[in-house]
Formats: sequence, structure tokens, C-alpha cells
Amino acid sequence: MLGIIGAMDVEVAEVKKSMENVTVKTIAGMDFYRGVLKGKEAVVVRCGIGKVNAAICTQILADQYQVSAVINTGIAGSLKPEINIADVVLSTDVVHHDMDATGFGYPAGQIPQMKEFSFSADEELRKLAYDCCKEVNPEIGVFIGRVVSGDQFISDRVKKEWISKTFGGACTEMEGAAIAQAAYLNHIPFLIIRAISDKADDSADMDYSEFEPLAVKHSVNLILAVAQRYSY
Repeated sequence: MLGIIGAMDVEVAEVKKSMENVTVKTIAGMDFYRGVLKGKEAVVVRCGIGKVNAAICTQILADQYQVSAVINTGIAGSLKPEINIADVVLSTDVVHHDMDATGFGYPAGQIPQMKEFSFSADEELRKLAYDCCKEVNPEIGVFIGRVVSGDQFISDRVKKEWISKTFGGACTEMEGAAIAQAAYLNHIPFLIIRAISDKADDSADMDYSEFEPLAVKHSVNLILAVAQRYSY
């Protein structure tokens, strides 16, 4: 069974419409929609915004639904000039940009007492998503790179430049690293998919509201294509 997580209703509403034979179970305030998506068994859920919500949601998918893979769809701010609004980023790996134990000698982003600095996404899922995106969203760019996460909406150029320089990320958002860490600890393959809604700088507040619907549209197109073709 494939687990599909979105942070906001708008990110999963259209996916839910494509499901058949749906049953809904509410756990920890989250509605888990279990059914058939493009001929495959799947569960779709809105986790809510932020890393705590995202981690709890992923653990529920592991414990209650024994999902074979997790895909997290959503929107993000670009950290690279060549990645433009409406483009899609597929995760190579994911890092917490707001984890700071530097006072104990750890590099920024490193979780104390964990050997992993970043959490690597599933290569098979990433390749499938790349091919699908090229087909269903031919008008946009598809990039493969590091996703960095923190409980912050990045709309300051100085903060953006620090994150970009420190972590070498492709985009920044608020849930992916928590989902990646929970999936890693449960030995579940995962992929973080992000459609770019803003440039994570001083223009972010304006760009986000204007381009969010377009970013969501591209994410939905991609999720439906991946669900149809993924074997699990």
C-alpha cells in the first residue's frame, strides 16, 4: 500500500477525488482516506503543517497501515536561481535546517547521536517520478536535489542565503525532513516531491499566494501518474 501525505487540504483534495472504495479513519486528528487510487491500494492523508505533525502522520502510516512506501507532496521555496516558480524538485536526500546542536560540536543540521546527517530518498521512486513528471508536466522543469526542512516559512533573503550555503539544498519547506526521518527509522522507502511556489526570499509572501494553485496542480498530476505506475 502506498502512503501519500500532504501538509494542507489543497494538496490532497484533488488526489482524494480520484480514489475509489474509500473508507476514512481519524487518528490523532488526521483523516486517513484508504481506498483504490489508479487501480492501486493507497492511503491519503493531510498531516497538517510542521515537522511534528508530519512525523506523527508518518508513524501512523507505518503502524496502522503498514505502507510499503511514502510519498510526500507539497510546495516549497526555491533555493537555486535555476529552479523557477512552478518547477518540481524530487529529493535525493532531506535535512533539518533548523536542527542546531553546534554547541555540542555537531554540524548544523546534524541530529545528536544519529550517524546520519541526511536521509536518502528511494532511488526507484525518484526515477519513476522523474519520468512521470516529464510526461504529465512537460511545460515545467524537473530537478533532483536536496530538500531542507524547518518549522519556518522562509521569506527573508539573508536566511535563504544561509540555508543555501550551509546545506546546498534545492528547496526549503516545513515537513519533508520529519517524514524522511520517520520513514528511515521504520525502514520505509520514501520520496519528497515539491512544486515551487516562491523563491524563499523577500518576494515569497506575494509569490506564494499567486502561484500556489499552479504548484498544486503540477503536484497532483505527478502523484496520480506515480500511483498508477508504482509496483509495491
